[in-house]
Amino acid sequence: MRLRDKVALISGGARGMGALEARMFAKEGAKVAIGDLLETEGNKLVADINDSGGEALFVTLNVTKEESWQSAVDHIVTRFGKLDVLVNNAGIFQRTPLHETTVEVWNQIMSVNVTGVFLGTKTVIPYMVKSGGGSIVNISSTSGLIGSSGTSAYIASKGSVRIFTKATAIEYAGRGIRANSVHPGSIRTDMISYLLDDPNYLQDQMNAIPLKRIGRPEDVAYGVIYLASDESSYVTGAELVIDGGKTAQ
Repeated sequence: MRLRDKVALISGGARGMGALEARMFAKEGAKVAIGDLLETEGNKLVADINDSGGEALFVTLNVTKEESWQSAVDHIVTRFGKLDVLVNNAGIFQRTPLHETTVEVWNQIMSVNVTGVFLGTKTVIPYMVKSGGGSIVNISSTSGLIGSSGTSAYIASKGSVRIFTKATAIEYAGRGIRANSVHPGSIRTDMISYLLDDPNYLQDQMNAIPLKRIGRPEDVAYGVIYLASDESSYVTGAELVIDGGKTAQ
């Protein structure tokens, strides 16, 4: 098992890509904490994982609130004794032309996608330092690498996650903490399902992807598992692009 004896916290883990990551982490031997505001979905997922022979718990987590992060991490460490892996997976997406983007929309996206990553990282680092190291995996996007129209706030947030990850990697490499970002392209998740349901949008995406398919959540989860595991012990400050070759063109 690639994550045997590791303790991992996945934010936004109650559904979508985060939920799949939680299931796959558990199958690889990790003890998984699912952090989310969706208590019903989160507790059901925990029950499913535990019934399947894994070990998981749900912690209420509002990623925009420092006290919520502290409470969640304290609970995890009390339960499992340590925290080895943080996956900053929680994020929101909205398509709005730049000139129609309100300050409220901008602040909401930045609060979840950027401040959430900052607070999670800030909170877990003392615990990882105490236990001799750890791995932080930040879910960014190909939107953090290239520009496109209609998603300026989202792009700005994911670009921030990319460079913040590198800063974290450099600052804490000497403490045994690795930080890497994952950059998914078009992945069939609940967050963009409404876009993929548009035949014209879907065809445009397919035309732009050399591998000629939309990504699956497990395509991303396998990459996250690699970065969480000791297999990537010499990898920090890196960008793992999972996009079917779209940004290689």
